[in-house]
Amino acid sequence: MEGKHRVFSEELVSKAVEELQIADLCNATIGEVLLVASRLEAMTGIPFIRMDQGSPGLEANRIGVEAEKAALDRGVGSQYPAAAGVPELKEQASRFVKAFLDIDIRPMSCVPTTGGVAASFSSFIACTQRLPGKNKVLFIDPGFPIQKSQLKILGVDCVSFDIHDFRGPALEAELESFLCRGDIAAIIYSNPNNPAWICLEESELAVIGRLATKYDAVVLEDLAYFCMDFRHPYGKPFEPPFAPTVARYTDRYILMLSSSKIFSYAGQRMALACISDGLFDTFYPALAERYGDSGIFGQTFTASILYMITSGCTASTQYAYAEMLKASCDGLLDFHADTAEYARRAQRMKKIFTENGFHIVYDRDVTLPVGDGFFFTLGYGSMTGGELLKELLYYGVSCINLSTTGSLQQGVRACTSRMTEDLYPVLEERMRAFREDHPVY
Repeated sequence: MEGKHRVFSEELVSKAVEELQIADLCNATIGEVLLVASRLEAMTGIPFIRMDQGSPGLEANRIGVEAEKAALDRGVGSQYPAAAGVPELKEQASRFVKAFLDIDIRPMSCVPTTGGVAASFSSFIACTQRLPGKNKVLFIDPGFPIQKSQLKILGVDCVSFDIHDFRGPALEAELESFLCRGDIAAIIYSNPNNPAWICLEESELAVIGRLATKYDAVVLEDLAYFCMDFRHPYGKPFEPPFAPTVARYTDRYILMLSSSKIFSYAGQRMALACISDGLFDTFYPALAERYGDSGIFGQTFTASILYMITSGCTASTQYAYAEMLKASCDGLLDFHADTAEYARRAQRMKKIFTENGFHIVYDRDVTLPVGDGFFFTLGYGSMTGGELLKELLYYGVSCINLSTTGSLQQGVRACTSRMTEDLYPVLEERMRAFREDHPVY
């Protein structure tokens, strides 16, 4: 029976889904859910609570904006940028990694990429081609669905496991059960995690690093939400505590840093692949044979792979990113404090949901309850993730099914970035109605 308090009727939602030719709403992609929500808003004029796409909800950092304008005024737009990146950005990237992770990576090994997706795409290619027989990627899920889509484009196989039941001491045996097969080229995860906002702790990262070294797998550490674990006072340059990273436990890693979330600079598509010096300098005969180049990992990554994908990064944006990194290291830009707004939003949103019968699916790390930040996860009674996604759409709330992220848990991912002050009472009213229509006993 249709809930009597629904904002949108089943007929209206079905009409939008049919118009957009979405085959399976319960397992819709982020882009598909976004389209449905936008279409329903256009059809009715009724605003959605948009928890689907993880797009920044803060203003672009002014230091970056002014630096980019100044770079364009200097005339950098008339020249092709070097594939390896402008020296200013490489220098500041090296300094930034030292300031906030206490890890030494030389400027040469810090390579700008056109967003984090270009960093992972290039890394997948280089890692799965460097050693014959090592041709699979292991995902520590849940994770970013686009990265698995990249592997489909490349024709590269992947395996995965949901970390939900393998936190702490249980992680080692599960991870080694995959690595011992000998065909894992790379391990990838995000920390803090998209979609669950769990954070791998130092003890877990030590296990990942040690096993990566033992089995010669490259760790791709996606740090898109860098230092955004607001339970800890990270973000003070050159002062502990430093953010957790696998780079303390292995020399086989690529750190992927993005300007999109910490500086709200998503529209300019700028990130970094910070490759460990040891990996950057390693010679791989298979790469030399395939590309006819030096076979040195970092050089092949930059000149023979990344350049063929994006032909370098926008020059003016590189100078913007360099200036934001520099200001952060100089203590003039506190990105940790700026992005803490997401934690405040998450806390308020979670309270509304949990007071109306919802529960947090990924609710703990090893030693602490999960923190508040850019994402959180929701379940409701015995509903599957697909059922919950669909039901929430009827009440004007958009999200994505956790199953699309590699999770085996039933629930949805919620993003805090597009929440605004005027929408909290709307969310509260709609979730009270949801609970009345779906009593949980």
